[in-house]
Amino acid sequence: MLSKDERYADIRFKEAGLIMAMEKNRVKFGLNKVHWAKILSFDDEGIPTFATPVRLPGAVSLSIDAEGEAENFYADDGVYYVINNNSGYTGDLEIAMVTLEFATEILGEILDNKGVLVETNTAELQQFALLFEFSGDKNKIRHCLYCCSASRPATEGQTVEDSKEVKTETLSLTSTALASGLVKSRSCEQTDKATYDNWYKSVYMPDLSQTASVQSAKSSKTTA
Repeated sequence: MLSKDERYADIRFKEAGLIMAMEKNRVKFGLNKVHWAKILSFDDEGIPTFATPVRLPGAVSLSIDAEGEAENFYADDGVYYVINNNSGYTGDLEIAMVTLEFATEILGEILDNKGVLVETNTAELQQFALLFEFSGDKNKIRHCLYCCSASRPATEGQTVEDSKEVKTETLSLTSTALASGLVKSRSCEQTDKATYDNWYKSVYMPDLSQTASVQSAKSSKTTA
């Protein structure tokens, strides 16, 4: 049930034409709905054209670390300017098995006329967007990394003893910025319903020329 302040904020948002799309998450957990969308081409300004996202089933874990650190520029006996060095992300995606589609479309492997999957040392890796979601206590948190590449997974197995142990495959990921500087997007409590519902139908591209202010019950009460 909404508190008095939250009901008051909701009324204010509706009067202003701003409706909070979802409740705010307090925690996150899990990993689900991993998709990839191949980058088909780039135009003269470096804007990509994406294929339709494809599900990559069997997601086990995802761990990516931010690359690049902020640096301080000192002048006048203090921090004069902070340089933001955003070099994207690197990390690992662990899945049950790499699919045939991902192996051929992204890793550059070849399916020959006998139905055998062939790897060569001349294979060209393709870039792609990576979409996925975490669960929250209220809503799913949906992410998109716009320009990713993946390395070949290791090949390993083990004899079966008293019990079977599933051997997963791990893709090493590198995510960099597009020419526009765009690195990543994610949904939040203010994401509109249409964008949230269509997250996996096509790769969401934001219009950074139009931005919105952060809305909250506290700020609404203060400015009322």
